[in-house]
Amino acid sequence: MTKLGTPNTFETAAFTADSGFHSEKNLKFMACTGLDTYIADTQFRSRNPLFKVSETYHIEKEKRRLKRSKGRPKLFTANDFYFDEVNMNCRCPAGKVMWLSSPNVTTSGKRYSRFTGYLKDCKHCPLQRQCMRKPPTDRGRQVQFLLNGKSQLSYTDKMRVKIDSRIGRRQYSKRLGMIEPVFGNIAVNKGMNKFTLRGQEKVNAQWQMYCLVHNIEKLRNSLQ
Repeated sequence: MTKLGTPNTFETAAFTADSGFHSEKNLKFMACTGLDTYIADTQFRSRNPLFKVSETYHIEKEKRRLKRSKGRPKLFTANDFYFDEVNMNCRCPAGKVMWLSSPNVTTSGKRYSRFTGYLKDCKHCPLQRQCMRKPPTDRGRQVQFLLNGKSQLSYTDKMRVKIDSRIGRRQYSKRLGMIEPVFGNIAVNKGMNKFTLRGQEKVNAQWQMYCLVHNIEKLRNSLQ
């Protein structure tokens, strides 16, 4: 940026990345850079009020899920299990008692209690296909619940609040018109749907050449 004569670009720039880059480690690193960062998690659209009332969105989402799962039913989530935090007991959707395998699990600064189903129950459960991706072999279904104790906000929590805000949704929506068309043009119009060379140095050179052609094309179009 200094060579381009714009050394202060990062002070005002907004950094966006899709959900593939969303992790506690990446968010912590970006927080240390000082960049105005917006990295979506995999559930950010489901929290958007516009998508909650969109019938088309839910229909297409279910179609994609059925295609990925090859028609398998939707799996039970923790919300489908009965959990009593006072007495620390849990029952599965089939009504079977689960045992407390880990009373205190800390993940990203939050405390959870983890329960595991008895193997004999899970092996012969009529709801197995809705509860587990594969038939159990060494242990039953595991599920964990967030405890109500005070915990430090993680970088994931902070990013969720930021990207759910009006400004956050506005900034991230700009990817549709700024970032995604670049990959679409290079992959579809330029035919760069896979690398034909091996080794990081050669792959980087091939990618940069396609990016160079893309940028030259943009400069040409701006002069017309």
